[in-house]
Amino acid sequence: MSTEPVSNSAETPWPVRTVARKIAAWVDRLGAVWVEGQLAQVTARPGTGTAFLVLRDPAADVSLQLTAPIGLVREGGGAVVEGNRVVVHGKPSFFLGRGTLSLRVDAIRAVGIGELLARIERLRALLAAEGLFDAARKRPVPFLPGCIGLITGRASAAEHDVVSNATTRWPAVCFRLEHTATQGVLAVPQIVDALEALDRDPQVDVIVLARGGGSVEDLLPFSDETLCRAVAACRTPVVSAIGHEPDTPLVDYVADVRCSTPTEAGRRLVPDVAEETARVAGLRDRARRALAGWVDREERLLAALRHRPVLADPFLQLDALHAEVERLRASARACAVRGLDARETEVAHLAAQLAALGPAATLARGYAVVQRLPEGQVPGAPLPVLRATDEAPPGTRLRIRVADGAVAAVVETDQP
Repeated sequence: MSTEPVSNSAETPWPVRTVARKIAAWVDRLGAVWVEGQLAQVTARPGTGTAFLVLRDPAADVSLQLTAPIGLVREGGGAVVEGNRVVVHGKPSFFLGRGTLSLRVDAIRAVGIGELLARIERLRALLAAEGLFDAARKRPVPFLPGCIGLITGRASAAEHDVVSNATTRWPAVCFRLEHTATQGVLAVPQIVDALEALDRDPQVDVIVLARGGGSVEDLLPFSDETLCRAVAACRTPVVSAIGHEPDTPLVDYVADVRCSTPTEAGRRLVPDVAEETARVAGLRDRARRALAGWVDREERLLAALRHRPVLADPFLQLDALHAEVERLRASARACAVRGLDARETEVAHLAAQLAALGPAATLARGYAVVQRLPEGQVPGAPLPVLRATDEAPPGTRLRIRVADGAVAAVVETDQP
């Protein structure tokens, strides 16, 4: 008969053993699972029947305790080694004595190189489909960065190669170093934390991930999805310098610039001070020659302008124009006088013709103009000219105009 309390409250709390047994009973109902991870610790003491292992998630700071028969660990041989990726099969269990959760393992399989490469290839296709490899999203590295953030192993050859080559080319270069693990279970979280710290620093203009060469297993952290997405999310340009020329982890495709080796990264990060000094000297010399040539050309142009007649003797041109104006004025005056003389002669000829053909000349030859003076004539009105005898009956008053004046007359008869 069970003596465990049924209800649970502040007045009737459960003892630790009851809670532990309930948790153990619940965990015991869970089925067996396959789990993949990286071995962080393997403890198999001689004379014991059980080995204790720690399985760590390569992309997160999460670990799981494993218990396995010592024979299973020994049968695994080279596969059950710290740092290796494995797939284990086991059932969760809760140990009442210490209150810990562990996985009782009955099978351990090593993850082969072929399977690792296949997983990397699937991840490569996924990241490429999401556009993380597109050239359009890659940012250029500054020509001369003010501060370079370097993520690498402590006292590693990669650190020496990057720093020594960069300082040789530009002695005043500034580095901010972040030392992390570059392989193993701690590599990815440490590198991601270092990336975020450098990305937050406003003085860091470019971030370099540097590591020397190694096997496929050693370089696995740099093909991790979490690290690749962290590099893609950085606002600061990231340079990847992982391994040697044939090594191409996925972070090489996500980074803004890929260098085949840390040595190349050191040379590419900063310009060569000797080359830049020579280039500046060459540009200054070219600028000096260009300026001197331009000054000489302008001086020759000014000299040519000064020797032109219009500038050598400015009044010479004015005198010539003044003489031309006077000549044109005299020509215009002479033309006007000739025109007036011609018009005067023409008017005299027309006046003579008009005088010869006018009525005054006819009257001077003995002719007369007879006009009737009708009754009630308005003063100043023209008098009608007598053209026929029947227009002047007896008693008609007439005005006879002769060459030197006019006389008045009255018609007395109507004889023809």
